[in-house]
Amino acid sequence: MATASTPTPGADANAELARRIPEEIATEGNFDLIDEICTEDFIDHTPMWETTGRDEFKTQMRSLLESFGDFSATVEETVTEGDIVAMRLTLRGTHAGEFMGVEPSGKRFEVGNMVFTRIEDGMVAERWVQPDMLGMLSQLGIVDLPER
Repeated sequence: MATASTPTPGADANAELARRIPEEIATEGNFDLIDEICTEDFIDHTPMWETTGRDEFKTQMRSLLESFGDFSATVEETVTEGDIVAMRLTLRGTHAGEFMGVEPSGKRFEVGNMVFTRIEDGMVAERWVQPDMLGMLSQLGIVDLPER
């Protein structure tokens, strides 16, 4: 398995490409970048949605940033093997707009997130995203955790 300290050929380029979605699209709101770095039939799998194609992905990302205007995704670590880039991220934001049918609470969240990104011919073809949804929904006051 290759890491940042022992890259295989193309590993650095794949990691840099994969990082652009959380850093430039999700955090900075650069939605036009989706057309540049994602395949036409790009698929994004998350607990909240599964999108197919660039336009669906743009719609979902816009919706996410409308729900959390100060949303940020910080890449903490990447590991690359072949055409797959694994990333550990920290997600942060304030619930400022409707999210999953829930009116804004004004509460902040900070949770971990795991993302696996598949690169195909120098473009992002598919992602599997696994944020700590229970932690997020709990911090936002949407769900209550059982008492210990």
